[in-house]
Amino acid sequence: MEQVGFKFGDSRQLNEQLLSLVRSGAKTATCGALRDFDEGGEAMPVVGRRDIALDWDENPALLIETVEVTTCRFRDVPEDFALAEGEGSFEDWQQGHIAFFTRNGGFDPDMMLVCERFRLVEVLA
Repeated sequence: MEQVGFKFGDSRQLNEQLLSLVRSGAKTATCGALRDFDEGGEAMPVVGRRDIALDWDENPALLIETVEVTTCRFRDVPEDFALAEGEGSFEDWQQGHIAFFTRNGGFDPDMMLVCERFRLVEVLA
């Protein structure tokens, strides 16, 4: 399977924070709006695919492998998944993601999300 390069977050600060959480083992999941995986958008995650997480300057930082992919509405995201994102409490996760989606195309509690669990394969930088 082809390796795909991507960036966590939508700012240098958020990118650095999320890469750090993955390196520490606190972050083993991520999600995105299903709308961003349409034609011409991001590649849909696939179990077994390895992806390169880039730093903000597009340098390879981490190699991860997808271990699970599900879809659900934002309002239906299970607490255990939100906590696997490593970004604080369930409420912290909700507020952070509402803000993120609002900045990046709009938020709706019924919006569909692609929820991905992954494992850290290698720290590249």
